[in-house]
Amino acid sequence: MHSIFVRNGQETPEPVKTQVTGCIPSWLQGTLLRNGPGLFSVGDTEYNHWFDGMSLIHSFTFTNGEVTYRSKFLKSETYKRNMKADRIVVTEFGTMSYPDPCKNIFSRVFTHLCNIIPDFTDNNLISIIRYGQDYYASSEINYINQVDPATLETVGRVNYRNHIALNLATAHPHYDKQGNTYNMGSAVIGLAPPKYMIFKVPADASDKDRKKTALRKVQQVCSIPFRSSLFPSYFHSFGMTENYIVFVEQPFKLDIVKLATAYFRGINWGSCLRFDKNDMTWFHVINKTTGVAVSTRFYGDSLVVFHHINAYEEDDHLVFDLICYKDGGLYNMFYIDFMRQDENSLKEVQKNFPLPVSKRFVLPLNVNKKSPRGTNLVTLTDTTAEAVMQEDGSVYCKPDILFEGLELPGINYDFNATKYRYFYGSKVVWSTFPNKIAKFDIVTRTHVEWHQESCYPSEPVFVRSPGAVEEDDGVILSSVVSPEPSISPFMLVLEAKTLKEIGRATIPVKVHMDLHGLFIPATA
Repeated sequence: MHSIFVRNGQETPEPVKTQVTGCIPSWLQGTLLRNGPGLFSVGDTEYNHWFDGMSLIHSFTFTNGEVTYRSKFLKSETYKRNMKADRIVVTEFGTMSYPDPCKNIFSRVFTHLCNIIPDFTDNNLISIIRYGQDYYASSEINYINQVDPATLETVGRVNYRNHIALNLATAHPHYDKQGNTYNMGSAVIGLAPPKYMIFKVPADASDKDRKKTALRKVQQVCSIPFRSSLFPSYFHSFGMTENYIVFVEQPFKLDIVKLATAYFRGINWGSCLRFDKNDMTWFHVINKTTGVAVSTRFYGDSLVVFHHINAYEEDDHLVFDLICYKDGGLYNMFYIDFMRQDENSLKEVQKNFPLPVSKRFVLPLNVNKKSPRGTNLVTLTDTTAEAVMQEDGSVYCKPDILFEGLELPGINYDFNATKYRYFYGSKVVWSTFPNKIAKFDIVTRTHVEWHQESCYPSEPVFVRSPGAVEEDDGVILSSVVSPEPSISPFMLVLEAKTLKEIGRATIPVKVHMDLHGLFIPATA
């Protein structure tokens, strides 16, 4: 297991042709960009956590039934500094960097002073996102790095703070039908009270000469004050419907004081997250046009969420689906020492960790002072989710359980923010790593799977067929790796309706497991 997930990846800077078996649809024209950690040691130093590894970007280009592959490390400032020093010199999520003991005393003191107010890494290893017509490697920090989707060259670094008062933003934005991008971030440092912030980058934000960043046209949509300035909620993604933004303020929190003193305590940033099982989860609903929050206070039991599946409005209800955990232990499964256990030991230990559960929450939007107390206000007939008004006027929400054991969810994005039937994801059963691809039918509550022994598929990406009307008319793309020397990495193409394999493109070089990405049609 360690051999494919924690080893250092390698670049394939020039396109290589793959060997296609089966059939790659001729209509599939475009490039799938993928991002994830790919370099886990520099010189004699190693990262502690899988989410610390330096970004390795992959591209799979589909042209007339053929596929080419290439990959390059993101040439971030973090990458450059680490390479120049031949050691890890920039702090990451699970690895705190300290001065080289071989440096003189003045250099060491200067480094210590700089870490009193740390400057975050720009190692954008989580995903690829779009602002205007520009593409960026992204993660949950204040920096993003623009990349050329054709060559994978790093164009340059952009700091959110130079355009909007943010300390970090998610790597999971939403795109509306007009091509506008919505994203969410936090503003912690500054004179104003700390807050969560929703912002929008218009579809036409890109500079025709590609000399100015799309973020120069960023617009604030709304802000939500922290419930606690010292313990803000961690968030990895958010939901969006046609008219509303959905923010889940969960009891998985960041300890600000601990974060500010982490360097001197000798602890990493990851240890500054804590789960408060005795706290509630609050659901904020904000009008996208006015920026005004719905006044009703919706809440539910404690949970941890990283990924939203989808959200939509129906008959004065707001429906949103999440991948939930009962605590915050997921990140601990990705410490590299933990991952280096033999496979049998790893599976046994992981049985103590919670499986992801797909849950549906339904919020009635027509609640008022006269709404009956103590009764379920949800009137939709296709869900068992409940929303019960309490005596104080707040609404307690109980979810409908959809499915267990699925992460990295994806949908036909044409159905984002609208009522939908299917979602796809990586199936995980007593394993940190996905070993199956699953498709779930919300109406029938059934699922189908793709599986091949000793193979680990990446997040499934849906690409619709030209002129498609049905929601699942298209293909699923997934990059697959294996620890078996006899199984070369390959790009898998499945029929989305059945998850039956219709083709694969075997790659003649090593490919590393990734996290998230984006398909760019050839016409884009």
